[in-house]
This record gives sequence, C-alpha cells and structure tokens, in this order.
Amino acid sequence: MRQLIRIVLADDEDLIRGALATLLDLEDDIEVVGQAGDGDTAVELVLRTRPDLAVFDLEMPRSDGLDAASRVRAELDIPIVIVTRHARPGVLKRALASGVRGFVPKTTAASRLAEILRDVHAGRRYVDPEIAASALTASSCPLTERELELLRYAHTGSTVGAIAERAHLAPGTVRNYLSSAMSKLGVSTRYEAARRAWEEGWI
Repeated sequence: MRQLIRIVLADDEDLIRGALATLLDLEDDIEVVGQAGDGDTAVELVLRTRPDLAVFDLEMPRSDGLDAASRVRAELDIPIVIVTRHARPGVLKRALASGVRGFVPKTTAASRLAEILRDVHAGRRYVDPEIAASALTASSCPLTERELELLRYAHTGSTVGAIAERAHLAPGTVRNYLSSAMSKLGVSTRYEAARRAWEEGWI
C-alpha cells in the first residue's frame, strides 16, 4: 500500500476547490485534510495542520498563491504545487524562486494531478511543458525589487499616499520610484505600469 499523502487545497472558486477535493479523495493514497478560499487562510491552515503537501491556486484574494507559498516555506519545509488558469510568463520564475515544486494548469485532469502530486511528494519537480516554454521566451524584468513592490500596491488601485504608508516611504520617494518604473516600461501612468508588470507576471 502506498504512503498516505495529506494535502491542503486552496482556491477561491468554491466549486472548483470542492470538486477537486472530492476527486482527489477518491485516490486511496491522498487525503485532503483542509480547504481554504484565500491565501491568508491557506497559510494559517497549512501551519496548523502540517500536511505533507499543499496545492495553491495562483490567484487568490488577500494573498496570492506565490506569496502564500513563500510564507509557508519560511515556516515549514513542505512541497507546494501551484495551479493556475492563466500562466503569465514571468510567474514561473517567481514560483521557482519561492520554492514551489510544481506548476500545473487548471485544465489538468484530476487523475493526472494525483500522479503529479505523488511525484512532487517523492522529491521531484513538475512544470507543465507549455508553461515552461512560455517562461523561456519571456522578456526579462527591467525593474528593481522596490519598483515591483510599489507597482504591486498600485495594481490594487492604491493612491500614492496609501502606497507610501504601506511601504513606509515618503510620498515623494514613492513618486520617484513609480516614475522610474513608468520610464523603463515606456508608459505614462502608474496604472499602466502596474498592468504591464502584472501581465508579464513580474508582480
């Protein structure tokens, strides 16, 4: 009999998460021990239940899958698999840097996902071939970590004042960083810069 793999599932779409949990529970060696609908809850659940593996949706409210993965990995050494509907080019590089061990599209059949989870649990990596190909052809990011951080806040529609408060910077300093990012990306507003960074998968 194969070793039981205890997993936590996180996806903000209740129907998808519930269906996936039901299908995975049909596997004799996989048990879904917890489900979450947002990134913050996912992190809390993983740290509380200490599963063998976590499966996070890429785009979730409160914290996205990559942020949640980084926070979990800082506390607990477990493999994490990211599932996504839209694989933006730069996201894979960020995922691997976050310690993610699997990157899978949501179109993957549940039976195939179960095989991938077993492989990842056994210490291997899995990256969907099409996602890997798009990442290889992606343009490199010209922005600094600070510029990316501020664009992340701008992408949520935050004002310069709100961004400054969250980043613990003076408003003038924030404007300078955002202006630099806009110049590098050849756009005229911080919202355009944030959208471009998001589309490329840099934030």
